[in-house]
Amino acid sequence: MRWIAVFFGAGLMRPGPGTWGSLAALVVALPLLWIGGPFLLLAATVLAIAVGLPAIREEVAASGAEDPSHVVIDEVAGQWIALMPVAFGAWHVGAAYTALWPGWVAASLLFRLFDIWKPGPVGWADRRGDVWGVMGDDLIAGAIAAVGVVILAALFHVWLLA
Repeated sequence: MRWIAVFFGAGLMRPGPGTWGSLAALVVALPLLWIGGPFLLLAATVLAIAVGLPAIREEVAASGAEDPSHVVIDEVAGQWIALMPVAFGAWHVGAAYTALWPGWVAASLLFRLFDIWKPGPVGWADRRGDVWGVMGDDLIAGAIAAVGVVILAALFHVWLLA
């Protein structure tokens, strides 16, 4: 279970294991999209949450830390949530996933911003002090980042078409 918690070693990289975990999520997301489109990415996100929670529980127990920095499966799930508008948007219009690269950048930067800053509900989840808090703050940060991606895309398209 440890390899799941550290997302196959990404969480063991320094400095900034959370950032490495988020980058690893991006690297894995692209082949998932190529193979099965946004629905495979969605299924992988659900799987990351389902197997991530027990993996986190084991790592928390083993390390004694409330939220061990090397645990990054939560960042992976959150990053993938942030990418959903890009994935489904590209699929919907029949564009190459890489053609929406500004969305990838926005999803990544917004997710890391909200994961580090922990505004509002992200901070509330983080303060839970349990396994759901470890995973939940990243899921919420990912959801907020996804909304931000949609807003930025809408603004860009309005500006582009104006």
